[in-house]
Amino acid sequence: MVCNTIKGLLDLGHEVTLFALNAKQHAHYPEESDDSQALMSRIKYKSYPINIRISMYEAAMNLFKSHAHYIDRFYNHGFEKMLIEELRTHQYDIVQFEGLFVTPYITAVCKYGKTKLVYRSHNIEHQVWQRLAVQKGDPFKKWYLKLMASRIKKYELHQLNRFDAIAVFTEQDEETMLVYGIKPPVNVLPVGLDMAKYNPDYSKTEFPSLFFLGSLDWMPNREGIQWFLNTFYHDLSNGTLASRLYVAGNDIPEQFDDYEVMGKIYIQGEVDDALEFVNSKAIMIVPLLSSGGMRVKIVEGMAMEKCIISTSLGAEGINYTHGENILIANTREEFYNCIHRCITDEEYCKQIGHNARKLVECAHDVKLVTNKLVAFYQQVLNG
Repeated sequence: MVCNTIKGLLDLGHEVTLFALNAKQHAHYPEESDDSQALMSRIKYKSYPINIRISMYEAAMNLFKSHAHYIDRFYNHGFEKMLIEELRTHQYDIVQFEGLFVTPYITAVCKYGKTKLVYRSHNIEHQVWQRLAVQKGDPFKKWYLKLMASRIKKYELHQLNRFDAIAVFTEQDEETMLVYGIKPPVNVLPVGLDMAKYNPDYSKTEFPSLFFLGSLDWMPNREGIQWFLNTFYHDLSNGTLASRLYVAGNDIPEQFDDYEVMGKIYIQGEVDDALEFVNSKAIMIVPLLSSGGMRVKIVEGMAMEKCIISTSLGAEGINYTHGENILIANTREEFYNCIHRCITDEEYCKQIGHNARKLVECAHDVKLVTNKLVAFYQQVLNG
């Protein structure tokens, strides 16, 4: 997503600098793709490693504090020092913050950078925690998630009002910010994709097949696919739903291996080439039960002409038409009926996928989105 934005800006002749936190939470790190490396060579790029692990002791002690430790763990003095040095020696028109986790550095940017500050919201973060709390049956987990949601909300609303302007992916997020009385102007700018990268090849697609692709260190993803596996494990393993299911993504917990059934359910883990993996499968499932914002993986799946079955929450912000360019399912029965229809009618799946591609070409082409972004920047500078 960030790479697409950078490429779009570069193609329009703008200069871009990227400062990135390399959050070392896990023991393995996938190498950057050739495309990413080529893109990074065209910009000034600095990455700083930080450790965002939280020990059980820290998590317990956080219960007795009033601030949002979940956000605080992304603050690092070394990174801030590197950022300040850059701002002291170079002048920027816009500094854009990608998501809530980098907002701990806004004070430094305000102090040392004579620039306009733009916040690009990936979702309303505290809503993710609120929705997770609703899904939990365990009283302690529900209480803990509500506590975190309350703290993050207080922090989030305070930080948002410190920016000169805000960009969101969906009209739903824009409406939420307006309801909260956020003062900076809010503009809807959807996910943009470089369509030349998305080239579906049906000769390499297994039909029927179901797949899920997403990082499971993000709680909404883990919660969603775990619900799906628990709900349809027997239907998939005994052949009632005659299709293989592939689960892929980063940081899949070891206990997910227990879901594997030879020839039926595959827990693949991290894949070398995400688009190649998506192309090789037919039907994408997005069983998100919490979160918000726009899911980039859905837009990419549409670009690859996948037939997608998603909850309405998972497809939030996409101007879809159910039954035409996506299938919406919010209950076990609805998911079952959609899956059964898709795995027994290949042409129907292909038609949904073709229509999905057309939708993305019209609304999510990076050239179109970047032109809107630059116009937005200009408004901010003129304001």
